[in-house]
Parts: sequence; C-alpha cells; structure tokens
Amino acid sequence: MAQVPPYQRHLGESATALSPELLRKQGRSGAQCVVDGLISNGCNVLFGYPGGTVIDIFDKLYDSPLKFVLPRHEQGGIHMADGYARATGKVGCALVTSGPGATNAVTGLATAMMDGVPLVVISGQVPMNLIGTDAFQEADTTGITRGVTKHNFLVRSVDDLPRVIAEAFFIASTGKPGPVLVDIPKNIQQQYTLQPDVSWHDVAIRAYQPSLPPPPDQVARLAEAINKSHRPVLYVGGGAIVSNSCALLRSLAETYDIPVCTTLMGLGAFPETSPLSMWMVGMHGSIAANQAIQQADLVIAAGARFDDRVTGRIADFACSAQIAHIDVDASAIGKNVETDISVCADLRQTLEVLLPQVRKVDRSAWLAQVAKWRELKPAIYLPREDGKMQAQAVIETIDRASKGQATIVTDVGQNQMWAAQFYRYTRPRSFLSSGGLGTMGFGVPGAIGAQMGCPDALVVSINGDGGFQMNIQELVVAVEHKLPVKFVVLNNSRLGMVRQWQDLFYNGRHSATILTPNNRPRNEHIECTEEEPVYLPDFVKVGEAYGMRTKRVKTLEEAEKVFEEAFADPNPWLIECIVAEDENVLPMVPPGAALSDMILPPRS
Repeated sequence: MAQVPPYQRHLGESATALSPELLRKQGRSGAQCVVDGLISNGCNVLFGYPGGTVIDIFDKLYDSPLKFVLPRHEQGGIHMADGYARATGKVGCALVTSGPGATNAVTGLATAMMDGVPLVVISGQVPMNLIGTDAFQEADTTGITRGVTKHNFLVRSVDDLPRVIAEAFFIASTGKPGPVLVDIPKNIQQQYTLQPDVSWHDVAIRAYQPSLPPPPDQVARLAEAINKSHRPVLYVGGGAIVSNSCALLRSLAETYDIPVCTTLMGLGAFPETSPLSMWMVGMHGSIAANQAIQQADLVIAAGARFDDRVTGRIADFACSAQIAHIDVDASAIGKNVETDISVCADLRQTLEVLLPQVRKVDRSAWLAQVAKWRELKPAIYLPREDGKMQAQAVIETIDRASKGQATIVTDVGQNQMWAAQFYRYTRPRSFLSSGGLGTMGFGVPGAIGAQMGCPDALVVSINGDGGFQMNIQELVVAVEHKLPVKFVVLNNSRLGMVRQWQDLFYNGRHSATILTPNNRPRNEHIECTEEEPVYLPDFVKVGEAYGMRTKRVKTLEEAEKVFEEAFADPNPWLIECIVAEDENVLPMVPPGAALSDMILPPRS
C-alpha cells in the first residue's frame, strides 16, 4: 500500500489522487472553509482576537465580507457575541487563538451555557503533531470547555471542516440553545479539501433529535389541570423568549385569566404593564409573584428551570400546587422540583396544541387577590434624609427618559436587580443580563454586542462601579464602531450586593467590598478634601480617554437632563451616577428561606 504524502494526510479519498498544485487550485484551505462556513450558516458579525494558531483564518478574513469586531480581551469578545445573540435571536460567533485565547473565552462560554444562548466559537489549536507535547500556547481546549459548552469538536481532518461548522450551528441553535466550540489545529487550517460548504439546515445527527412533538396525552392532562384550576400561575422563563412563544403565552394568560410571573431571564416575555403581570419571582421578586406562587393550586412553568434563586427553600415551594413543566430540555424536568405534569417539547408547539383545549373558568376571586398584592408594588424605596441620589430612582429616570423602549443590558449585582425591579419591560429581548452564572463584566461588552445586532435600538448598559471595571477596556470598541451605547455607572463605591449580604448576615463586617480611597493608597495626582470625596478611578476621565462623551451626575435633576441629551445623541456616552452607598435591594428572600419569608422594604 502506497504511503500517503505528508501534504495529503487527513484528506478525503477524492483529494488524495491530486497533486499539491492541483489540489490548491481546485480546493479550499481549511482556513477558507472556516470563513465560508460562517458566512453560509448565517454569520454576519464576527467577534475575535488574533494569534499564531488562527493567523491563517485571519488572513482569509482580510478579504471577507464579514463584519469583524476586535475586542480588547477574549472574554469581552465572547460576551459581545453573547449580547448579539440575545438581542437578535441569531447565533453569535467568535474566533480566538489557542492557549490563553481559548482559556480567556471560558467565562463567556459558561455564561452563555447557563442562560441557553446560541454561540459558535472557533478556537485555534497547535498543529496535530504537537498536541500533547506542551507546545507553545497549547491547551486541552476541548477538555477544558467540555463542561461549559453544549458540545465541542476537535477537528482532525480538513475534509470534516465544512460539515463540523454546519453541525456547530445546528447544535447551537436547536433544542435548548447553547455555545458550541470548534477547536481547529493550525495544520488543518493550512491543508486543502474539495469538500463543499454545508448548511446547518441540511444537517442530521442520528444521536441528536432536538425537536420532539408535544406528547398529546401530557398536553391533554395539562389542559385538564388548567380547566380545573381556580388559582393558576404562569411561571415564565427565558425559554419563552428563545422559542418565540411570547404571543401565545400572552393569549393563554389574557384569554383564560391566568396571572403571570417571570424569572430574571424571562423579563419582557409578558408585558409588565398588564394587570395580569405579577412581575419577577424569586429572591428579589415582588410580593405579588412570591405570594401567588405559594398560594397557587397550579403552577405552569413555561421555559423555566426552577432555579434556586426562584424557588427559595424547595421543601416549602408551592406546597398547595400541582406543578406542570413545559421545557424542551428533558434534563431540566424534575431536576430541582418534583413535577406532576411534564411536557418535554418545544414551548411554541406545545402552546399551539394546548390553547384549543383550554376552557374559560371564573377566576374573579383569584384575580381580585392578585390585584391586592399588586397594589404593594414590586419594590419601593423611601426618600433619604441625607438627600443622596438613590440608584432605584436612577433606573426609574432611565425608564421615563427612554419611554420604556430601551434595550437594557446589565452587569451583575445590585445594579442588575434594581434594573429588573424598577424598569417596566414590555417586549421580548429588551432585558439582557447574565442570569445563571452571574458574570460581572458582562454589562459593557454585552451591550456592545446588542448594539451591533440592533443598530437602531436605544441600548442602555447599566453597571455597578465594580463590574464596570472588569471589562472596561471594551469601551474603545463602541467608540471605534460609532455605536450609540449609553453606558451608565451606578457608583456607590461598593461591591454592593456582597456588601448588602455582609450587612444583613455577617454583622456588617465589610471585608473587601469598599472601593473608595479610604484605607487605600492616595493618588498623589488627585486632590482630595473631606468636602469633595475622590472617586477612583475617575470614570469621567476614563471615558474621555476612550474618546466618548462623559458626564458625572449627583442629583436626579441632573440625571434627567443628561439622559435626555444622551439618548438623543447618536454617539456613545458614559454617565456616572453618584448614588448612596448603603441602599439595599428589597424585597429579599434570605438564603435557605421560603418565598413567603421575605425581608420587605419600609413603606412609611
């Protein structure tokens, strides 16, 4: 048997008979297959950072029609792709190099995995003959990312590349969406193949059947339970938005008088201005949502996963209710809460089958009780005697200035919860945030990705002064691409949510949560007086250094004027709001407590 020449190794049978010159003339390099595969599978915007093991792909990008966005850190790039995907519903795409490039992407992959966000991430790898030798910038990328991706590939043959790229898009965007990583050794990128492009629409994977029809008997059981229920609650998660089921859910709720609460990821799935809305449920949820869940006789989970931040103490969760769970992910059903009626299927398809079987029931007494709970409002705050601006009021001001039409992208912590509580969401994909993983540093790059995907939207990035600094370097990307993102920093000089827990549960021992210059070295270049405290860093100067318009505000009157000006300006802005340092996010269900055991805000 003749030995295959080195240049033909890992090639298909159709290519091995060709000379190297003819193969290069008639075929495509692996690097070209990557670029062509991204384009043919619907990628318009690619976020990425170059390096030695992907330089061949970047060489092909030079002449490609793809819009390429260069972040300043791989984590920021993955969050940008994530924000793009959340805002548009499309697959977000990113490209990183091997070793530290891939490991820097891990947090972004884990963030997308927890929230079911479809990503395709291409990573470079050292040549195959160097794998396992501890080569320069080598890492076991598929091993490292196995737990934070829906699936991952190590491509061993250039002939496999077109099919693998298509399969990555197929897996990422079907069933419960998630990130897929494709690791490509450098020599595979440099070899040539005659294999054509493949579209994810033509992919079939025998062991992966993500679209199962709704089981008729289970849907019928659910319809019967709804028809017999007097105190039902629709508990709606991010799966409703992903599956484009919001209109059907609204029809189910409004036609049959079923109150609705949402998870953090489900904000916007049901209009919070509706009298049937009970707003967000869970640890920082509303009184109405938490009380309704606890007193319901039927809880219908639609695209939600009974996260611990929603259920509180599981033993006391909805004890009087039947639990129905509709989810496309079989592993989510029964994982945290025992389910009485399970429907493992696409939510949209399930609702289409369910709605004709549901009957009108008199639920006037239940609606009257919900209305009383709603009068207590989802969250309140009292004016401060010291006159300091409150972050809650800033969020309300953003709501008014944007007329409720902004796409809000948050970081994580108190800023995230206040944005959830004090802005009224009426549209799907209008609230974007890292929910499951709680990733600080998401707010800035996530907003940039969202603005890339929705160039005409008013995108407002709401951050704390802690998380804002975790990916602050990405501000320059907004300036480079003239993206009109409005970056808002709620500066309380604290790692606010941890500080809140320290105050409530750790006797006020503020360990490593104070971000002011107090107890820290003074900056000799900044004058500091007791009357005028110093804020480090000076976010106004940082914004100016990155080339954007900036403003610091300390009163609501100033904030209203600045938001009005900024929201009308087609340029990026950084608006620093100096807010009270000791405000808490309330209501709050303490860890390990039942949903009914809430710490409530003062009301007088």
